[in-house]
Amino acid sequence: MSIIGWIVLGLIAGVIAKVLLPGRDPGGLIGTTLIGIAGAFTGGWISTRFLDREITNQFFDGPTWLAAIGGSLVLLVAYRVLFGHSRSRH
Repeated sequence: MSIIGWIVLGLIAGVIAKVLLPGRDPGGLIGTTLIGIAGAFTGGWISTRFLDREITNQFFDGPTWLAAIGGSLVLLVAYRVLFGHSRSRH
């Protein structure tokens, strides 16, 4: 999968993570994309390292998508835990 494929996968995974965990987060589309891309790599690493499940380079591979979405959810939750209370509420 090319870098463009990873960016698209990250964008979609980030959007799905935001839909599953709605709330106000800064960053908009760029933040969602970055969380998604980092989540895709994090999910792939967790899957390979701890679950003994290889991630393929196929764009339409189900486990790749699950790892990307799961990694995005983990990063989104971590972001909210670390930085969620630092913003003022109006």
